[in-house]
Amino acid sequence: MVIRSFSVVRDSRLYMQSKRYMSSTDEKDDEAKAKSFGAYLRGLREQRRKVNRRYSVRQTAERIGVEPTHLSKIERGEIYPPTEDMMRRLAADLGEDADLLLARAGLVASDVLEVIAKRPTLFAEIIRGLGDVSDQELSALVHKVRNGVW
Repeated sequence: MVIRSFSVVRDSRLYMQSKRYMSSTDEKDDEAKAKSFGAYLRGLREQRRKVNRRYSVRQTAERIGVEPTHLSKIERGEIYPPTEDMMRRLAADLGEDADLLLARAGLVASDVLEVIAKRPTLFAEIIRGLGDVSDQELSALVHKVRNGVW
């Protein structure tokens, strides 16, 4: 899998250069992720639309500042998930957590990448070590970190 930061994705020339180094397996994984993310996004939007008609593709696209066809292509998995900025606008509009939407797309927020980049080995060990921790234990740890009590 190729990890992309959004600053690279925004510059289409760099993005296309990174595509040259991907194997066909990576491309298939990306296609599957795009379809999975698109289906999740469409389901989320349609769920909101059942309650409030303002969540049509056209109206949602207008509120987040993209063409309806672009949003529709994302939902159908025809194009890779959008930039971090657009994901944040989508999350805000749909009442969803931006980090969750990014994760569903197989991406990580740029501010988190910056923190990890400063000490990648240590953060990788922490993340791998917490992989099997229960949600309750992890929530308790997050609470301690937020409150500076660890």
